[in-house]
Amino acid sequence: MFAILLSDQMDIFLHIIFSFPTVFFTFFLILSVAYWLLTLVGFAGVEAFDLGVDSTDSITSLNVFSGLLFRLGLNGVPITIVITLISLVGWALCFLVVFYIYPFVPFRWLQLLLGIPVIIAVLYVSALVTAVLIKPLRPLFIATNQEVQKQVLGQVATVRTGEVNRNFGEAYIEDGGAGLIVKVRAYKDESFKRGDKVVLLEYVAGENVYRVVSEADFHN
Repeated sequence: MFAILLSDQMDIFLHIIFSFPTVFFTFFLILSVAYWLLTLVGFAGVEAFDLGVDSTDSITSLNVFSGLLFRLGLNGVPITIVITLISLVGWALCFLVVFYIYPFVPFRWLQLLLGIPVIIAVLYVSALVTAVLIKPLRPLFIATNQEVQKQVLGQVATVRTGEVNRNFGEAYIEDGGAGLIVKVRAYKDESFKRGDKVVLLEYVAGENVYRVVSEADFHN
C-alpha cells in the first residue's frame, strides 16, 4: 500500500483516503496523530482523554461503552492507545478494501451505499486486531498504575465533573505536567461539586476508583 506513495498513483491514494468510506478512519487517524504530537511536547498525557460526564444518561452510556470495550478485549490500556490503533488498522484495511474491491463495483451510488457496511465491518475487524496488539501492553500499564496508586494517595485533587458522590465522579490531580484524571467516589454519604478540593484516601482495585473526603475533613 505504501509503495503507492512513490508511484504515479499518488492521486489515487489521496482520492481514496479523503473519500468515503476511508475518510472516516482518516479523520480519526489525523486526530490521533495530532494528539500524540501534543503528548510529545507536553500539552497532553496518555490518560488525558476526556470521558467526563455529568448527566445520568451520559453515565449509563459510558458504562455501556466500558462494557463493550471489555467484551472486545480492549480494556487494560489507556483509551487513547485503543482509539489510535483502531484508527490506524481501520484506515489501512479500509484503504485496501476500496483500492482492490471497489473497482469491481460498477456504480458510484452503489459504492457509496456500501460505505456504511464497510465501515462497520472494518471497525469490528480493527477492534479484534487491536485487542491482539494491546495484549502484551497490559502488564506494563498494570505495573505503572500500581506505582501511580501509591503516589497519589493522600494528594489533593480538584473535582472536574458536575458532581462526585458514592456512585460517580472524576477529579484532576496536578502533577507538574499534563495532570492526572482519576475516578473518585465519596467516602461518606456526601457529595462534592465541580471545583471542590478533595483528598484521595483509599484505592479500590476492583472498581478502579479512589475514595475521597473533603480537604477540610482530611485535615481535621
